Amino acid sequence: MPRRCSFRAASGEPCRAAPLREGEFCLMHSPEHAHEVQEARRLGGLRRKREATVSGAYDFQSLSTVEGIRRLLEVAVLDTLGMENSIARNRTLAYMAQVALRTLEVGDLEQRIEALEQAVRSGRAQAGPSPFDEEPALAGAGEEETT
Repeated sequence: MPRRCSFRAASGEPCRAAPLREGEFCLMHSPEHAHEVQEARRLGGLRRKREATVSGAYDFQSLSTVEGIRRLLEVAVLDTLGMENSIARNRTLAYMAQVALRTLEVGDLEQRIEALEQAVRSGRAQAGPSPFDEEPALAGAGEEETT
């Protein structure tokens, strides 16, 4: 059985992490590493705060949607356009234009697929159950093969 950290929460629940080598506590619960853990938490909080600030300043939500990716690309293009004219800047803009075209294509396909799925759902609602919704019976199931 693997060793576990000796720390117990106020509820009596044990920590499930492995202890440090030659110790009885994991890094998070080790008294010798309390300052390092506190500093890591502080830095994590600063990073989250900075993310929220930058996100708000650029009106950026996430990369999980086509709209979020488009917004990030817009910000990057505007920042790149503000740079001094150079071959590197122009190559970067050309690359971003390719990414933008691909993003538009994916967004269009996403909308078209959603429209098709809605049409199929509404068609099923009007037509009732489809024979394709059920498991197809195996042809010849239960019949004996004759040779």
